[in-house]
Amino acid sequence: MPQDTRSAFEATTADRAAMQVTLIGGGIASLAAAAFLIRDGGVPGRNITVLEETDRLGGSLDGAGNPIEGYVLRGGRMLESKYLCTFALFDSIPALDGACSVSAEIHEFNARFKTSSMSRLVRDGQRVSAPEFGLSERHILAIEMLAFEPEILLGTSSITDHFDDSFFGTNFWLMWCTTFAFQPWHSAVEFRRYMLRFAHMVAGFERLEGILRTPYNQYDSLVRPIHQWLAGQGVTFALNTRVTDLGFSERAGGVSVTRVDTISDGVAAHIRIAPGDLVMVTLGSMTESSSLGGMDSPPVINGKDDGGAWALWERMAAGRPALGHPGVFCNHVDESRWTSFTVTLSDPTLLRMIEAFTGNCAGEGGLVTFADSAWLASIVVPHQPHFIGQPDDVSVIWGYGLSVGKAGNFVHKPMALCSGREILTEILGQLGIVVEAETILRHAICIPCMMPFITSQFLRRAPGDRPQVVPTGACNFAVVGQFCEIADDVVFTVEYSIRSAQTAVYQLLAIERTPPVVYHGKFDPRVLFAAVRALHDIRE
Repeated sequence: MPQDTRSAFEATTADRAAMQVTLIGGGIASLAAAAFLIRDGGVPGRNITVLEETDRLGGSLDGAGNPIEGYVLRGGRMLESKYLCTFALFDSIPALDGACSVSAEIHEFNARFKTSSMSRLVRDGQRVSAPEFGLSERHILAIEMLAFEPEILLGTSSITDHFDDSFFGTNFWLMWCTTFAFQPWHSAVEFRRYMLRFAHMVAGFERLEGILRTPYNQYDSLVRPIHQWLAGQGVTFALNTRVTDLGFSERAGGVSVTRVDTISDGVAAHIRIAPGDLVMVTLGSMTESSSLGGMDSPPVINGKDDGGAWALWERMAAGRPALGHPGVFCNHVDESRWTSFTVTLSDPTLLRMIEAFTGNCAGEGGLVTFADSAWLASIVVPHQPHFIGQPDDVSVIWGYGLSVGKAGNFVHKPMALCSGREILTEILGQLGIVVEAETILRHAICIPCMMPFITSQFLRRAPGDRPQVVPTGACNFAVVGQFCEIADDVVFTVEYSIRSAQTAVYQLLAIERTPPVVYHGKFDPRVLFAAVRALHDIRE
């Protein structure tokens, strides 16, 4: 912890039974922080309040809808076995039925349904099983050089600054960018972190081996259980409550939050933060200002002013360099947006045709990317049912496109301007489905979702643009989520949010523990050997 705030932190540990903790944002970072406060910090649940501007907890880990009007998923985060903070947290959270922990439920599910894609890419209308990476020696050397380059020397460079144009035409890049949602103009620092963080997954990457799934969508499988547990501990959840500003007191000993300004149902209020109380703020939001379309209407494209998260960070950071630079992440929508879509099917035709085409049963194939798609579109057929309560005769498919400004191959409009019907028509075209298309469309509900900031955490940044979890000089507050700085770990993951929450709790409460060390396969010769062989397309 920062030396200049040590005494203030120690003072907050004097009477945890009396301290009040305000958590701003209802995503997984705040939910995890509440759990760590109770489990590891001894703070009573009744002393914790979560403020959320929408009517639903979970943040980006969402899932909603019904079989009549259609289900909706904005996205889904990848899980894998080295998410040490995530599984350590959910080891202590009971699954909804109480039969075991959430972690045990996930591991049991993945023991039965192992991911091994038979159709990671579709090219020229044909599935490509276990596609070769197609990297040249020059490409591999560039990857190795990037891996050894210190972050400080990479600065604000982009991925394109380190690779020639031919690299972005390889199967390796096509699979990497669609698995993790990278664009060529994104940060070389983040790309490097991903390469090192997931080195143990390079071998088998062409089949998506090692990726874990939750039994249902991540709202039902992760958010609902932790919400249920926290509610049972007495945690208060204030939904439809937007935080508009924080009051700060700046003294020689540091900076403290003294007031939280809110608005709910048009009524402004102020929460006083007394000495000894704590505040944790989820900075920014990758799903802020998202909008839904319909079967016959495209989603609108919103901006940062259509939600409260970015405005709050901007107010917090004004005149306070230690709180980062939000404009780096929220002022470049054209570089961070893409469209996802959720398809609800009341007829089994499309599901059966996709299973036959890909060679994978629902839930075992993972991401299928259409290599010839101008939208760079991909689909996933999860294990069914994907929602708790989903009828047996209804199935759900999810997909997204990275190049939303380009006209489609079959629907000659930019994806960002397409309705659900047009998006599904394009996907059917990519699958070569013609005769059955009319029947499929008649029994489908496709809901598109435009997310202006979905990859904003990947944008080019400099040191200091993301604040430390406990910013320099902070006396009673921390920042969590995707837009704080954690050395070595990677954003756009559940693990990053949970690690930030654990770090915040341990530092603010002066708990003499640290989160589990980030796993690095780069230190394991067996991992490196397997990765190098895979990069050279040497397979057994």
